[in-house]
Amino acid sequence: MRIALLNQFFWPDAIATSQFLSDLARSLAREHEVTAICGGAGVKVADSGPGPGEDVTIIRTRNLSFGHGSSARLASYVSFLAGTIWHGLRLRGPNTFVTLTTPPILPVIGSVLATLRRARHVIWEMDIYPDIATDIGYFRKGGFVDSVSGRVLDWSRRRSSAIIVLGEEMRARLIARGISAAKIHVAENWADSTEIAPLPFPQGPLVVHYSGNLGLAHDVMTINSVIRRLRNHPDIRFIFVGGGPHRPDLERICRAEDIRNVEFRPYCSRAELGHNLAEGHLGLVTQLPQTLGSVIPSKIYGIMAAGRPLLYIGPNGSTPAHHIRRFDCGWQIQPGDTDGLESLLLHLNEHRHLLFEAGARARNAFEQNFDLPIGVARILRILGVNAHLGERVPRFSESVIGD
Repeated sequence: MRIALLNQFFWPDAIATSQFLSDLARSLAREHEVTAICGGAGVKVADSGPGPGEDVTIIRTRNLSFGHGSSARLASYVSFLAGTIWHGLRLRGPNTFVTLTTPPILPVIGSVLATLRRARHVIWEMDIYPDIATDIGYFRKGGFVDSVSGRVLDWSRRRSSAIIVLGEEMRARLIARGISAAKIHVAENWADSTEIAPLPFPQGPLVVHYSGNLGLAHDVMTINSVIRRLRNHPDIRFIFVGGGPHRPDLERICRAEDIRNVEFRPYCSRAELGHNLAEGHLGLVTQLPQTLGSVIPSKIYGIMAAGRPLLYIGPNGSTPAHHIRRFDCGWQIQPGDTDGLESLLLHLNEHRHLLFEAGARARNAFEQNFDLPIGVARILRILGVNAHLGERVPRFSESVIGD
């Protein structure tokens, strides 16, 4: 079978969608002809994990550089989409197109290509658009942009062969948009147990560890408030690794108020992630309540792989909250409950055995449900293809075709 994977980000980009798609490509390529159409490598680190292997053909469009400003992002999206159409029409007889949601309009391009090439089209929804944009106030819910983009994206969803979502709350969002429940399949994301393994908990202060993008869909008010309350506490530290639009504000607050028990670090490589997560006693995950169902935090799987309990600041009906209740692998705090969060951290600092026990349960739940072979197998079943999952190599080169 010939399968085309479409997303602006692919190996060696460090962005999460790149890593999940690269994992899938490696498994598919052992028994199928796989082509990835993506942009030029953008957000990357020194070691972005194993390459997709020699049997994956990577076509990189000559799109403009991705930026966080609206104009730069739009220009990058448009140039990538144009390149995707051009290369998608030139592929040799694809059977299936798989599109992710970077950029958000990409599934529409996938529908057009699949129609013209008489192929199947599967949408892998990492975020639900335009819902996430209205949830964070990027544009007005019910307004012109929301209405038009929603109709166009729902047209693509209705034409697709299948839609993959990351949790039940995402599935509910799409059903509410009028998409048939029969074509929506839940397949949660994963982490790799060969890269992230449990390490001993650190000695010294209780460390609340955040890894990744601190973005517009994340609750920052609650953690900001508790940092101020616990400023310079000798037994509690906070570490933020990564970046994101909310991080500079948090750094400014800490500098201005001379808060010294908070440390900021740049993104780490995928190879370093396991050791990085092990520096914490708790893995912090946050989510704004209004984004329930439009996004699902995927960083929970890496934290669980590291044998660390989850500290989730977010709504009850979310996937992280569900796993905390199901596996007893952490603690959930409602956004805005600064008193509850402060009390919890002080309590855990005095009763460290609770952290060790919850961390062990997190790792056990991960091994049974969210390791890389299990997660990829879920996607393969939805795609209706076979692939060899036992060997998770090669970790080296790629074939690349430019414009």
